Amino acid sequence: MEIGANSTIDCALMDSTIIENGVKIDNLVHIAHNCTIGENTAMAAQVGVSGSVHIGKRNRIGGQVGVAGHLEITDDVIVSAQAGVSKSIKEKGIYFGSPAKERMQAFKIEAYLRRLPDIAIDVEMLKKRILPDVDNGK
Repeated sequence: MEIGANSTIDCALMDSTIIENGVKIDNLVHIAHNCTIGENTAMAAQVGVSGSVHIGKRNRIGGQVGVAGHLEITDDVIVSAQAGVSKSIKEKGIYFGSPAKERMQAFKIEAYLRRLPDIAIDVEMLKKRILPDVDNGK
């Protein structure tokens, strides 16, 4: 186990905070009370893990990731930098975004978001063409 500079790991009041073998924790990471970090998991700098989170084995948590409390992250998960984990992750894979989503779903959302200004213009043109006499919602 390796723990970087200025990282904090809180003691649990009633249960235990467990950091298993082979875990690597970078600098400035905070792990709250009653968490379990599975073996061979690595966390980059500035990760924040809220209380009662259970992280499985062989995970990679990117820098500045935030994990909400009372969640579970299964084995073999990669969470990309600056993601916000707000729900348990039950399937292995790559997750990113805020809230964190599975990679392919997140890619689709990002693609639509980039096109959103053009889509809004198209919708306005269609409204004018289809409903020319209506005030168009104004």
